[in-house]
Amino acid sequence: MGPRWSVAFGLCALVLAWAPGARAEDAESSSRDLVLEMGRADFLRHCAACHGEAGRGDGPVAASLRVPPADLTRIAARRAGSFPAAEVTEIVDGRRTVAAHGLREMPVWGVVFSTRIHEASSEEEVARGRLLVLVEYLRSIQRDGSR
Repeated sequence: MGPRWSVAFGLCALVLAWAPGARAEDAESSSRDLVLEMGRADFLRHCAACHGEAGRGDGPVAASLRVPPADLTRIAARRAGSFPAAEVTEIVDGRRTVAAHGLREMPVWGVVFSTRIHEASSEEEVARGRLLVLVEYLRSIQRDGSR
């Protein structure tokens, strides 16, 4: 997917929502599928080298890191079945320093995701949209029925 994905997503969601004869449930399901597809694409491009394609912390780079990557499919399980979307967004964003984490080995994806899209109104909106899509994908891969 190219850098214009957020604009394309917005247009796709509007078309699906207003298509003649389209049911609201179908549009919502199609929009969710598109969000998860975009989130997976960003995950595979930016996260899978460390966290693995399935998000279990077993990517090809994992063995070379001082701190093993987290199993991202068990985030909710580690939080009594509740997925902490805001906390996950802050961790992935990385622009907020958390002293307890020590040195950062994980890249600061909020900065990477803020690449300007000429049709978008601001870099921050682009970064926020991409982060939210990625976090929604992470929510979707939670194991043990915890979402």
